[in-house]
Amino acid sequence: MSSAPPSRFLDPTTPPHVFTLTFVAAAATVSMNVFLPSLPGMAVYFDAEYRIVQLSVALYLCMNALMQVAVGPLSDRFGRRPVILWGFGIYILATLGCLYAPNIQIFLGFRMVQAAVVVGVVLSRAAIRDMVPGDQAASLIGYVTMGMSIVPMMAPTIGGVLDEAFGWKANFWLQAVAGVAAMALTWRDLGETITPQPGGFAAQFRAYPSLLRSPRFWGYCASAALTSGAFFAYLGGAPFVGSVIYGMSPARLGLFFGAPAAGYLVGNYLSGRYSMRLGMTKMVYWGALITATGLSISLALFLLGLGSEYIFFGFMTWVGVGNGMTLPNANAGMMSVRPELAGSASGLGGAMNIGGGAALSALAGWLLAPGSTALPLLVLMLTSSALAVVAILLVIKREKRLNL
Repeated sequence: MSSAPPSRFLDPTTPPHVFTLTFVAAAATVSMNVFLPSLPGMAVYFDAEYRIVQLSVALYLCMNALMQVAVGPLSDRFGRRPVILWGFGIYILATLGCLYAPNIQIFLGFRMVQAAVVVGVVLSRAAIRDMVPGDQAASLIGYVTMGMSIVPMMAPTIGGVLDEAFGWKANFWLQAVAGVAAMALTWRDLGETITPQPGGFAAQFRAYPSLLRSPRFWGYCASAALTSGAFFAYLGGAPFVGSVIYGMSPARLGLFFGAPAAGYLVGNYLSGRYSMRLGMTKMVYWGALITATGLSISLALFLLGLGSEYIFFGFMTWVGVGNGMTLPNANAGMMSVRPELAGSASGLGGAMNIGGGAALSALAGWLLAPGSTALPLLVLMLTSSALAVVAILLVIKREKRLNL
């Protein structure tokens, strides 16, 4: 709502400060990629195949998607603040479980429970939509995620250094500390941004059909899921490309791995600056097109025999730029369909996004085997991003028809 009172930092009686929303979302993203340079070493530690250990990405994303379906309606019913606090509490306990897991099966079980941290990403977006409308929300989400993107940009590099210095468990201790800090900041600053909806939890789920019947909702969801699908495929396959195909050390892999996050920072800045001027749909279109173009050039260079780790990781920067432009605008679009159900829309759209990402991440791990090149991963990523361009073009075509 545009009439929301101004926020005062560390005053939970007012709406949350932008720093708090950024920190909470950033703390949630640490869990996704900080430990990725450690995957080969974790396979040795647990005496398990790389493909099994790589499931720590795919299973996490799958549970992340399932939890988003519940998180949105829960927060609409009970409020953003209590759901974030409970989510981070569960995440901290699950992280400790990962640290002390005696085998890969128990580790993967606790890793799935870690997905409770998704409350930080979903509800920071919903809180923004509670406070400001439409294109203004897209702009503010862009600026918040611009700050948030610094963490995933730095996390793999930090994770690689920690792995070489102290072993893979240091990455999970870092996650635990980040979770505690986010929970404390939420308690001290994040004031409630909505009036909890009446009717019970089941009533919130019954509101989903009104979202699912909206072509706009589906259009924004498909664009977001397919554009980010290229990035999730990267998460599943890039550790193999770097460590096995190119023989990179954990620290060097961590440094290169952050290329998409650097681009994401730029894309978020462009969203914050131009979303209100150009509109959400045009920003989604240009973001999807930039992602597909960057991957097309990278694939062409590999087919010409010019591929290397510098080409592979360097062109992933464009994947980050495209995602940084697409996701804030697509997420704002989803939540604009039914503003009073912003939490539900954010959760349901995010679940579709992450669910597709989990599938692509697992597929990327399955496609890459000893002796393979980076080509299968590039083809998978390009296919996903090209379909995103098609999806948003269909939305644009329908909007033009409706405006005739």
